[in-house]
Amino acid sequence: MIKHIVMWKFADQAEGADKASNLARVAADLAALSDVVPGIGAFDVAVGADPLEHTYDLVLYSEFESVEALQAYATHPRHVAVAQFIGRVRTERACMDFEVPGAPA
Repeated sequence: MIKHIVMWKFADQAEGADKASNLARVAADLAALSDVVPGIGAFDVAVGADPLEHTYDLVLYSEFESVEALQAYATHPRHVAVAQFIGRVRTERACMDFEVPGAPA
């Protein structure tokens, strides 16, 4: 199993909208990708909210049954479109993909 975790900080204003609007749009757009390719397992999108600690504004936690499934997701046209929009409204991005040895797919 491959875990794919991505976190973003968003600009206060971008693409003609405020941070809250862009966060809501991206959260919805990402959530709509939860079944875009075979091999996606867990797929959770969360917006940071007080009083809980959050260094980033938005996080995606997802699991894929294989590297190939993750690559299919990464190159899928719907994902590419969402990623392009995120690139225009974010100020920072952190990502880590890692394999969980022996984990069930």
